[in-house]
Amino acid sequence: MEEYSREPCPWRIVDDCGGAFTMGAIGGGLFQSIRGFRNAPKGVRHRLKGSANAVRVRAPQIGGSFAVWGGLFSTIDCGLVRLRGKEDPWNSITSGALTGAVLASRSGPLAMVGSAMMGGILLALIEGFGILLNRYTAQQFQNLSPITEDSSQLPPENHTQPVGNH
Repeated sequence: MEEYSREPCPWRIVDDCGGAFTMGAIGGGLFQSIRGFRNAPKGVRHRLKGSANAVRVRAPQIGGSFAVWGGLFSTIDCGLVRLRGKEDPWNSITSGALTGAVLASRSGPLAMVGSAMMGGILLALIEGFGILLNRYTAQQFQNLSPITEDSSQLPPENHTQPVGNH
């Protein structure tokens, strides 16, 4: 299962890091705008100001956290592709587990194991869903009957010789 739309490995890290930052900043911005609105004092002006302030302060931090996760995941994934010599779902699952473990390393071995398991399980679910979706869409295309030429649907052929000098 090769992904033809992805960048080659050294540039993939930068691409994934930027995509993760964008996803985290947008998602964090939406979440923080709601949270800031709810936690602000009463009054529309205060609530809008609280919402904007929460987005300004927290959205870049959340985006940065996502970027660290995405960059580390891609770095490990590229290392596994280079080490194993092939690109398959096991690389992503292992990368998710190792990323979870590395990011939880400051909290101790028990937290590392728990985060590694969560990262591996999460990526296994994502990869499994992707494989099922690909098989389902491939099956849909196989069920389509091939186009056959029905002579009744074709325009009549002109069997007359063109007029001209022979």
